[in-house]
Amino acid sequence: MSYFKKCKSLNFPKVAVFCFLMISSFAYSQTVESDERALIEVKEGIKFSKDSLFLMNLRFRMQNRAGFNSVYSGTDLGIEQFEMRVRRLRLRLDGYVLNPKFQYYIQLAFSKADMDLETGNIAQPVRDAILYYTLNDNFYIGFGQSKLPGNRERVISSGNLQFADRSIVNSLFTLDRDFGIFGYYTLRTNGSSLFLIKGALSSGDGRNASAINNGLAYTGRLEALPFGTFKNSGDYSEGDLEFEVSPKLSLGVTLSENHKAVRTAGQLGAELYAPRNLSSFIVDGMFKYRGWGVMSEYMRRSTDDPITRNNLGDVRYVVVGHGVNTQISRMISRKSEMAVRYAYVIPNESIEVYQNRVDEVLLGYTHYLNGHRIKVQGNLGYRWLEGLYQLANSGNSWTGMFQVEFGI
Repeated sequence: MSYFKKCKSLNFPKVAVFCFLMISSFAYSQTVESDERALIEVKEGIKFSKDSLFLMNLRFRMQNRAGFNSVYSGTDLGIEQFEMRVRRLRLRLDGYVLNPKFQYYIQLAFSKADMDLETGNIAQPVRDAILYYTLNDNFYIGFGQSKLPGNRERVISSGNLQFADRSIVNSLFTLDRDFGIFGYYTLRTNGSSLFLIKGALSSGDGRNASAINNGLAYTGRLEALPFGTFKNSGDYSEGDLEFEVSPKLSLGVTLSENHKAVRTAGQLGAELYAPRNLSSFIVDGMFKYRGWGVMSEYMRRSTDDPITRNNLGDVRYVVVGHGVNTQISRMISRKSEMAVRYAYVIPNESIEVYQNRVDEVLLGYTHYLNGHRIKVQGNLGYRWLEGLYQLANSGNSWTGMFQVEFGI
């Protein structure tokens, strides 16, 4: 039985809807913590307010980088291309209007890569635009465009990463952003442990999409924090900058089904020649203790028939397969960190003729001047194809990156 058929037997839409309905069924008064929504109480940024009727918190950040890529073979250290640019330039506004229960979160992007101009002809400056309503201290809902409750590395802000870029596993299998209805609920136990239940009913077509068909995406996620909350929502921030005095662990699992998806990676990628139903399964975890940090995630996407063709015989395919990304880090001082990443992606045999297996190893150093807000990062990595790690193999490459993050 194929993986997709196994997923169908679980009835993914019902699982996701069930998780979403579970959120609505609880009414405890607990504190919402350790999630990815906008935190309007942050000390950073510039605040404008008028009594209790209005609050706006304004923040910006930019990532300036210079790097190189060497391809052809690992022994060829000649530089094939330089990368020197503003990778990200973001403006973020969040707060409330009329009542603190009615919150908003807006994030605009202005760099070429952030506006999708590298892959399309239409600028897409709107990354997030969502309204939140807080029913109680424990349960809130959202309506608008935001990140789906998918893999941890994607939901973590790009400003809170310990490497300049996310992994190859994330780039191929992430759920990314979508427009829809979101729900978040925190369930505490009698002890310090707690559970986070998250769900979304969304268009399935990604950022700023037009009406395409009657397919929707159903996403449900459950997270368990057996040892209680992390300091400063550290389960959604890479590296143990807080030097947790006791072990902290967060485990998450996501199920998602995207009906009649029209893009090669669901919410991302080029347009398919025919829609497909996609299933995604994600398991991830974050562990921190005394300056040590470990994050790992497993991701899989499947569909019945990943290949689509037009009348001319051109092929566009759904990126199906699985991958694992693992990162281990150590704070060597209160301001400096060393980290190493190993990640690999194995395509499904149905697309092996179009998609290579890819492995990568990355070594990173970060110096934090003001936490993740102002930091200097350096990365050096090696990537190889089809499991052939020997330096002389064609297609294997080295990469290096220097990046400065600056923001408030």
